[in-house]
Amino acid sequence: MGKLKRGEVVLDLGCGAGFDSLIAARQVGDTGRVISVDMTPAMLDKTLRGAQDLGLKNVEARLGYLETLPVEDSCIDVVISNGVINLTPDKVQAMREVWRVLKPGGRFRIADIIVHLPVPQSARDDIELWSG
Repeated sequence: MGKLKRGEVVLDLGCGAGFDSLIAARQVGDTGRVISVDMTPAMLDKTLRGAQDLGLKNVEARLGYLETLPVEDSCIDVVISNGVINLTPDKVQAMREVWRVLKPGGRFRIADIIVHLPVPQSARDDIELWSG
């Protein structure tokens, strides 16, 4: 999907300890910005400590949920998410929020599992179906 561009504004959904946010912050450089969103203050603290340890000044942490992102409309170039959308109870609302915050022409990069139908137990038990 290509690298992030210098100067872009990136939103990391469910940043956790901030690993993806920190990679993104390095890619967008000093003229770019990363907004890390998580529902727990402890994870946001870890993200900010990691940024401080790496000397990154372009990472901002915001407390919030995917269904009500604490971000203005149409202000994000790229939304990234790694394994978090599947954890949110209202995936449709989370997707509405992604489209709300993206600028026209913005991009959404996701690594996740989303199922819309019940998964049979036999499929849940077959690791070959869940791994690459």
